[in-house]
Amino acid sequence: MKISVTRIFLAFLALPASAFAASNSVVNLSHYDLMRVDFAQMKKQGIVGVIHEASYPRSVRDSYYATRQSAAARAGLLWGAYHFGDATDPVRQAEFFLNTVASQWRGPSVRPEGVLLVLDFEKNGHYPGGTMRLDQAVTFVERIHQRTGKYPGLYCSEYRLRQMLYGPKATAAQRQALSNCWLWIANYHHEPRDTAPWSHWTMWQYTGDGVCDLPHGSYPKGIANIRKAERNMFRGSAEAAAAFWQEYGWHPAE
Repeated sequence: MKISVTRIFLAFLALPASAFAASNSVVNLSHYDLMRVDFAQMKKQGIVGVIHEASYPRSVRDSYYATRQSAAARAGLLWGAYHFGDATDPVRQAEFFLNTVASQWRGPSVRPEGVLLVLDFEKNGHYPGGTMRLDQAVTFVERIHQRTGKYPGLYCSEYRLRQMLYGPKATAAQRQALSNCWLWIANYHHEPRDTAPWSHWTMWQYTGDGVCDLPHGSYPKGIANIRKAERNMFRGSAEAAAAFWQEYGWHPAE
């Protein structure tokens, strides 16, 4: 049977990005993960980067952040930090987040080369302070950029991203401002497709707390000694992830 070149090309485009251009290489952690994490085993199993909660409402430092930063660095893993946003003063939140990351980065003798920064822009149902609004998210990321010269990543579920960016109060200017960030999107059921105004996701969280509807062989839920991990696809190879960290990571001493 003859198949046209055009049909082959279109079939290729229809493939999910994870089928040909992504690596299952990033894990995110927070103070809710109570185990002693085996970062060396993570490294052996193909993980290249860890993104850890650094701060959350109201003005609390994640108590596991500093020790895990050192342990991950000793294991040769890339390191990132995220802040869980709320509806309080976004500039004050950004300052607290950066001060937390900078102080913990300078302390240990073993530390990562740089820190990838992220705003966790999800619905706040378990901390005080309410849920961060879209305008507050814009102010937060602009403050991060002003202080560091880097735009942070924006983490959000696919459903909430659509709800917030294209809701009745959202503006084109706000969408444009947030599109300066790289996109980290969550969907535990299928690969995210609705990513506008971004053309594509940079990282895709496909499982968390053991929830994942995707084939276990290709999308495992656990890693190292964590049975129900929060695992992520990075759009690109492990080498591309390292290059991305190098370009977008913050060096607090600078």
